[in-house]
Amino acid sequence: MTEMLFYHLQGQKPENVLPPLLEKSLERGWRVVVHGASEERIEALDAHLWTYRDDGFLPHGTWRDGEAAMQPVLLTINDGNPNAAAVRFLIDGAPVPNDVETYERIVLIFDGDDEEAVVSARGHWTAAKAKGLSATYWQPDEQGRWQRKA
Repeated sequence: MTEMLFYHLQGQKPENVLPPLLEKSLERGWRVVVHGASEERIEALDAHLWTYRDDGFLPHGTWRDGEAAMQPVLLTINDGNPNAAAVRFLIDGAPVPNDVETYERIVLIFDGDDEEAVVSARGHWTAAKAKGLSATYWQPDEQGRWQRKA
């Protein structure tokens, strides 16, 4: 059964939250798609993932790369799953895919300081529950560690 995880950002940016979540996915042997709403955001995230750590980088590519199917992490603005990902991250209001059941996990990351994003996330929560998906809601604690709230 597909799990749908909702990550409620508070004073955080997706580019700061995504790398550790992506690393955990790769540690579990999962391929990943990160679906953003704009080319500019994906380009910025692409650059960030090469430089966010001094001692390494996160292996990834974008939908524009000729080797998209080979990428362990694929950044895109498009539907589809060219790298056979088990996990799909949605940022900046990217749409929930119609083929949600083909993924092990859908991770919706939303800005808790944006009322429109919160309302949208609530709608996706209701839809996920109605489809019978396993849905969990996560918020950071005072130390920035993710805590399951529902």
